[in-house]
Amino acid sequence: MNIVLITNTFTPHVGGVARSVERFAEEYRKKGHQVLVVAPQFPKAPQKEVDVVRIPAIQNFNTSDFSVALPLSANLSETLDSFQPDIVHSQHPFLLGMTAVRIVRCRRLPLVFTHHTLYEQYTHYVPGDSPALKRFVIELATRYANLCDQVFAPSDSIRDLIRKRGVESPVAVIPTGVKVEDFVNGDGLAFRLQQGIPKNAVIIGHVGRLAPEKNLEFLAKSTAAYLNSNSQAYFLVVGCGPSEKAIRQVFAKNKLEERLHFCGILEPVQLANALAAMDLFAFASKSETQGMVLTEAMAAGLPVVAIDAPGVREVVKDKVNGRLISEETVAAFSSALQWVISRSPDQIRDLKQAARKTADNFSLSQTADQALAVYQSLKAKSVHQTIEGEKGWQQIIALIKAEWDIIKSVAQAGEEALHENLFFEDDEH
Repeated sequence: MNIVLITNTFTPHVGGVARSVERFAEEYRKKGHQVLVVAPQFPKAPQKEVDVVRIPAIQNFNTSDFSVALPLSANLSETLDSFQPDIVHSQHPFLLGMTAVRIVRCRRLPLVFTHHTLYEQYTHYVPGDSPALKRFVIELATRYANLCDQVFAPSDSIRDLIRKRGVESPVAVIPTGVKVEDFVNGDGLAFRLQQGIPKNAVIIGHVGRLAPEKNLEFLAKSTAAYLNSNSQAYFLVVGCGPSEKAIRQVFAKNKLEERLHFCGILEPVQLANALAAMDLFAFASKSETQGMVLTEAMAAGLPVVAIDAPGVREVVKDKVNGRLISEETVAAFSSALQWVISRSPDQIRDLKQAARKTADNFSLSQTADQALAVYQSLKAKSVHQTIEGEKGWQQIIALIKAEWDIIKSVAQAGEEALHENLFFEDDEH
């Protein structure tokens, strides 16, 4: 099949969606399919890329590390003509997601949408953040999903949530798989020496984009509380982002700066080494749709301590492969860290084995096969006999309909959000 993946984030941006697109594209190609990625320009993007179309974009939107793609590109249509896609898979309901709708309506192709993100958790990046804006993005994502032939939910929790929100299109649960083999042979001792951390230290680790929606100030406070009770413990953070400052401030307040280590963004081999250096993985985000970074940690044999939240509860099983915390308090989280670290060697071995087994259940090869089976089914349903002489006229009609559907969905989402906002304001009075 010829598969088009359309995304607002892609390498070198660091984030779950970018990694998901990169992994699936690589796996699809490995299985013999052609893949074209349509993505925004990013600073430091590779100069030479195969089967990647970069769209002009506004960089570092609102001081974030995101690029905002401009949804028109002069050469995209010609590239698609040459590529002859069978399936278009959109990763977002806005910006290039709208471009995806135009493409499929004009070319009469199936459209798949992965509901990667709880968009209401990210409205702080937009000027004028408000409850009405949060309701608007929920409505927009829901109505966009209903324009699609198929929706992928990364976890059972997200499938159930978007169903409650009104998604009527078919929904399949297909998480982003983990390349287990990339994380099983890391050199943890070498990484500890490189970072100046004693080889017998207890290392609590975290990997991810350091952003406010990841609940990192709470994670820092909880980890610092544990470090205050164990002078042999360290906190190792892999990643970068605006919340690094908040983490440093928490550790400075607790006079623990010397036991806090930031590694920045790491290449795959070094990331495997960093995970191998850790004794357990700590995670406090409540904005995830799937536990991708958790399955990577588990592939390295790490027990995980995390807050019970969508996308997390499908991966972390309490007292089986880590701890799942229902009470979001510093005391509860630091106590869970203590619980893992205080296990006997045999109990630690059992936690690690359970973690690796969990990662195996989320292997990339399996999840890619699931996605490809859905693509194939959609492709079979979308075969049309088109009279060549009518093709141009049909494309014009399809494009007009696509524009109308987009405008209608955005307008309806805005109307719904405004109606609810007025309702709540009246209720307050």
